Amino acid sequence: MRTTSFLLIVVVVIVYAIGVPATGCGESMGTRLWNTTGANGWEPIKNINDKHIQELGNWAVLEFSKRVNCLVKFNKVVSGRQQLMSGMNYELIIDVTHFEGKDGKYKAELHEQELTKKRQLLSFMKVN
Repeated sequence: MRTTSFLLIVVVVIVYAIGVPATGCGESMGTRLWNTTGANGWEPIKNINDKHIQELGNWAVLEFSKRVNCLVKFNKVVSGRQQLMSGMNYELIIDVTHFEGKDGKYKAELHEQELTKKRQLLSFMKVN
C-alpha cells in the first residue's frame, strides 16, 4: 500500500511539473490586464527619482525574482507612467543587473492601493 501511494504521488508531481510552464530570467511574467497603448488617463511620471517610485521599482524586481527564481538586482526606475483608477496603476521601465553582471531593462506593470497598502505585480517583461 505504501509503495502504491508513493508511486501515485510521484506520478502526480511529474504530471504537474510537465504541465506547468517554466518562466526563466528574461521571459515575460503575467499578462496585461488593461490597455496601455492609448491615453486612457495615463500620464508620464513627472519625478521619476521620487523615493516612492524608486521603491515601487525595487519591490517589482524583488517580487519578480521570488516568482520566477531569477537573480536580478534593481538599479533604478528610468521612466514610467501612471493611471489613477481605483488605486494607482503604474507602468515602469526598470534598469536591472542580471546575476551574470549584464544590465537589462524590464517593463513592470503593477497596481497599488495606497490606503490598504496592497500591491499587485501584473506583468514583468524584458524590453529592448
